[in-house]
Amino acid sequence: MVEPANTVGIPVNPTPLLTDVLDIVIPTIRNLDFLEMWRPFLQPYHLIIVQDGDPSKKIHVPEGYDYELYNRNDINRILGPKASCISFKDSACRCFGYMVSKKKYIFTIDDDCFVAKDPSGKAVNALEQHIKNLLSPSSPFFFNTLYDPYREGADFVRGYPFSLREGVSTAVSHGLWLNIPDYDAPTQLVKPKERNTRYVDAVMTIPKGTLFPMCGMNLAFDRDLIGPAMYFGLMGDGQPIGRYDDMWAGWCIKVICDHLGLGVKTGLPYIYHSKASNPFVNLKKEYKGIFWQEEIIPFFQNAKLSKEATTVQQCYIELSKMVKEKLSSLDPYFDKLADAMVTWIEAWDELNPPAGAAANGNA
Repeated sequence: MVEPANTVGIPVNPTPLLTDVLDIVIPTIRNLDFLEMWRPFLQPYHLIIVQDGDPSKKIHVPEGYDYELYNRNDINRILGPKASCISFKDSACRCFGYMVSKKKYIFTIDDDCFVAKDPSGKAVNALEQHIKNLLSPSSPFFFNTLYDPYREGADFVRGYPFSLREGVSTAVSHGLWLNIPDYDAPTQLVKPKERNTRYVDAVMTIPKGTLFPMCGMNLAFDRDLIGPAMYFGLMGDGQPIGRYDDMWAGWCIKVICDHLGLGVKTGLPYIYHSKASNPFVNLKKEYKGIFWQEEIIPFFQNAKLSKEATTVQQCYIELSKMVKEKLSSLDPYFDKLADAMVTWIEAWDELNPPAGAAANGNA
């Protein structure tokens, strides 16, 4: 049986890392009381809260936090007609926070995630570990059997090519979860009482050419390197599918990271996932995706981007065209999704014009 850490009495971190260049994005439909537990680690940072559901509902944020709060009315006002690309009644709404942030790094966490304990009983500062992951290189081109060779006390093993030891920039840090695993509905139904109690003290680079199921509840990324591709799909209200938003983003970013020579790490840090969602509700949201993924994953495995695609935006637009060409026959939804991908990039570029664009009159 695992339990969350008790952070009462732990002082707010006096030397937090990267406070000026990192935003924390939280999607929610409820009061953010969970932030009390995270106060020692997260209070020094700026929060971007994206309120899903009823925009008239008042969301309570614990005192002492610096934050900005956006609801659906704000999204519609800021993006206008392009607001249609932001999902409604789905945690994918969080990607609006990625778009409006002006910071280099993003950490996103769900409101049912608490502070985990390591095997010694110490509270885990998940954000600090994500930062360490992002600030150290990745090694996607040759697997190191001691996992992350850049961690303290580790190195490259015998036989690892010296020409590859410099590594590449890390674009994404994917964290894991104790207690409630990130299972799909069928697995939840057959294993309703299963809990993850294993704390594996490891970080690894996901090899080039290998996809992975990305979970958005404990995730950090370099917004400058991969932000425009971190689109959590068109899911939720009015769409035939849900709960594949983070998966879609993960497949897209991995193809683009492989193409651009960037790294994706997974493993530490852990958070404590406190609440299992209803598997019957999840099954209703997921059931088409369970069938579709058998076609979608081979599509991404075989996706080849052109040499002309040298920016994340160019890569993403090429992927959107491939989605329209290859997946629209699977279901008309993918034609709509491909259009939303283009709209997302257009909206991103409007809110994040390239340096110098304003001076040139292009903003």
